[in-house]
Amino acid sequence: MHRRGALLCSACSGVFLLAETGLFDGVDATVHFDYAKAFSVAFPEVRVHPEKVLVVAGERDDLITSGASMTWHDLALYLIGRHAGATAAQAVARFFALQWHQDGLAPYMVFAGRMDHGDQVISVAQDWLATHFSVVDPLGEMVRLTGLSERTFKRRFTTATGLAPLGYVQRLRVEDAKRRLERTEAPVDEISWQVGYEEPAFFRRLFKRLTGLTPGAYRRRFKVPDFARPRGGA
Repeated sequence: MHRRGALLCSACSGVFLLAETGLFDGVDATVHFDYAKAFSVAFPEVRVHPEKVLVVAGERDDLITSGASMTWHDLALYLIGRHAGATAAQAVARFFALQWHQDGLAPYMVFAGRMDHGDQVISVAQDWLATHFSVVDPLGEMVRLTGLSERTFKRRFTTATGLAPLGYVQRLRVEDAKRRLERTEAPVDEISWQVGYEEPAFFRRLFKRLTGLTPGAYRRRFKVPDFARPRGGA
């Protein structure tokens, strides 16, 4: 069918099946971010981009993949726009109250540090860091906790987790900030201080770099609405 001009499309984990054909070797694709590691192991020849909502690839733009589960909306709207025009796609989006995920999937990704590395010393540091990431000098504290030299600790931490200690701390802090933005009315500056950053301007830049959204935009997108909150503590 593909040789005769058919489009090959997948949503979420459906790309696993399409990749078995070999047509995606050397081609860009996306998949649900929780399956990205397994997909890369199974199909190392495919260039996977889990942060992208939709990837259109192939010589004829005929290999189309969408990422996390609900991005099938974007896939459907893309196909309508491709075959019936943008006006039709927008009409369908309005009728069914659909939205394009124009900011990508980075805002939806939840950071969970790798723990299956087998380095028990680093695991101890990670366990400590999970509840102490907002302290003034987390790196120094972890070095003292493990009894390693700073250079050795950094090397082993990066090897074990895939991230340098600073990058790991930043992701934990931003993840906590995301929860506070979703569930509280606290000002952004206050949240910055709560998660460990004395300079809110730096925090805002870091948050935008890691999530693709400013803190304010993230709150508008993901804040739990009042109607979804339990009444009377029930």
